[in-house]
Amino acid sequence: MEALTQKEIGQFVAEDFRTAAVFSKYGIDFCCRGNRTVEEVCEKNALSTDELLDQLNSVLHSNADQSIDYKSWPLDLLVEYIEKKHHRYVVEKTPVIRQFLDKLCKVHGERHKELFEINALFIGASRALTSHMKDEEELLFPFVKKMVKAKMDHDGVAAPKYETVENPISKMMEEHDNEGVRFRQIAKLTDDYNPPADACNTYKVTFAMLKEFEQDLHLHIHLENNILFPNAIKLEQQFS
Repeated sequence: MEALTQKEIGQFVAEDFRTAAVFSKYGIDFCCRGNRTVEEVCEKNALSTDELLDQLNSVLHSNADQSIDYKSWPLDLLVEYIEKKHHRYVVEKTPVIRQFLDKLCKVHGERHKELFEINALFIGASRALTSHMKDEEELLFPFVKKMVKAKMDHDGVAAPKYETVENPISKMMEEHDNEGVRFRQIAKLTDDYNPPADACNTYKVTFAMLKEFEQDLHLHIHLENNILFPNAIKLEQQFS
């Protein structure tokens, strides 16, 4: 039990993503701040370590086969999945949410001033994520695929122009942290995505879409921070 209290929450989620639901239930950020131990998050959130570990163990020892073992995937497959699943999600959903938020600000902004701040935060997120994903698709992801192929072919691989994957990864993790902070602000301003009593259908749909967007982003960041990035670094070290 003591060993589990010193285990990082990102490790729990990397090994079994079903544990993310437990951390989310207690408002624990498992993606951007996944490097904290169970003991640290319990102390910070005034939680019982026994209670949290009991719930984690319940998930870990369940026979449900709903969990996808992303950790076992080859890195080139993981890269393709992130790009085609999560990057496309951001591209498709962002303009719709922005359109709805603009409408809410015009119709409900006078009574709900927080909508303007929510809108500004989401615009900032959409611009940052667009730039972030472009860097991943043009700089990091192609080199990860190149390393995987080189290893399979028992070949060498030339160093990238940014010298080592740790350089873009460090920047990308910092950007992930920024989005984590931004969406915690959005969650607070939306009362955890609960629309007010006078909300119209567009209001309700927009908040539901924002919640889904944050959930998708959490998985997106988790796959990179806790699985892709550390394993890309380890793979690169095999060539040095």
